[in-house]
Amino acid sequence: MEINNENDQVEALKSFFAENGKALAVGVILGIGALVGWRYWNSHQVDTARDASMAYENAVSSLSSGKPEALAAAEKFAAGAKNTYGSFASLELAQVFVDKNDLAQAEKQLQQGLAAASDDNLKSVINLRLARVQLQMKQPDAALKTLEGVKGEGWTAIVADLRGEILLSKGDKQGARAAWEAGAKSDASPALSEMMRMKINNLSV
Repeated sequence: MEINNENDQVEALKSFFAENGKALAVGVILGIGALVGWRYWNSHQVDTARDASMAYENAVSSLSSGKPEALAAAEKFAAGAKNTYGSFASLELAQVFVDKNDLAQAEKQLQQGLAAASDDNLKSVINLRLARVQLQMKQPDAALKTLEGVKGEGWTAIVADLRGEILLSKGDKQGARAAWEAGAKSDASPALSEMMRMKINNLSV
């Protein structure tokens, strides 16, 4: 199944870690439970996961206020949390900076989030957003290279769509057409496929 928007994937990943954090923690410690006492480690890992989740919520919940202290707190958390929650915080911060048209800071946050991410789907989301920011910064070659980090068949159409935009920005209409044609022929959703076909038609205008 193709993905229309990486925002949906971000929300799915957030829900997964929120709802399954305890189960994941239990799974990690079961293998060593016989050696060190599974009850102690179970409690410790679950507490750690819960604390990390709460710290993330506290760090990003007030970002919408626009207050400098809220932004500073979120930046501090994202820089210090070298885990999935740090990646999520970097994603949130990147969006704030994009809204402020501070693309350099948005790129910095996305690079930081990418370094902290371990989940392949999360890495793909971050790479897609990073490529979009680099395109806005008029760095098409960097954006194309970033797209290479998007892994998985489910991303084929959305990557093709963005690759077409990047190539078009370089003046490569033939490359853009090829990217969009390949994307439209993939297992794209009807909406995404139709959008790419419209872009192809516009190349002839």
